[in-house]
Amino acid sequence: MESLRMITSTVTPLDRKNVDTDQIISKEFLKRIERTGFGRYLFHHWRFDAAGAVKESFVLNDPRFAGSEILLADENFGCGSSREHAPWAILDYGFRVILAPSYADIFYNNCFKNGILPIRLPQNVIDRLLADGQKTPLSLTVDLEQQTILRKDSGETIPFGIDPYSKEMLLNGWDEISLTFQYEDQIAAYENRKAN
Repeated sequence: MESLRMITSTVTPLDRKNVDTDQIISKEFLKRIERTGFGRYLFHHWRFDAAGAVKESFVLNDPRFAGSEILLADENFGCGSSREHAPWAILDYGFRVILAPSYADIFYNNCFKNGILPIRLPQNVIDRLLADGQKTPLSLTVDLEQQTILRKDSGETIPFGIDPYSKEMLLNGWDEISLTFQYEDQIAAYENRKAN
């Protein structure tokens, strides 16, 4: 996994509540066995019509948000099934940070395991960011080490919380396997003691 320390990006404002994992990555695209390649199917039925034509009105198709690494969402983001393909699609598309007032628990934990920082912010803060971000592209700097979000336009700093374990994993770019390798010497010593 790639480490995540600081992201400065235009924010993509997805003003929808209760976005479920089937909307994030629809079931017909789950046949791949790799973790990559799902980005092109992110929000597929919202981005394209039945004939495959781009829906100009959908926020991901707005050129002002091209290359965005921060997805701004509303409450209960990632609800529905527990498919890990949802964070795979979000990451493969290019988003490294998600801001929302609440998440489905399994989706929230899957984000950390795949190198995405899901930040919970109060509903009134999300509402304000969504409103401002829809009027004009909004640039934010997310600093994981300081646990702050800086608004470039106003200079406002928004603090956020994160548990120390998840923070360390993201800062170092570790998943559970990488973390296990940090204890390789101790594991080898234990195995040697058991063998003797």
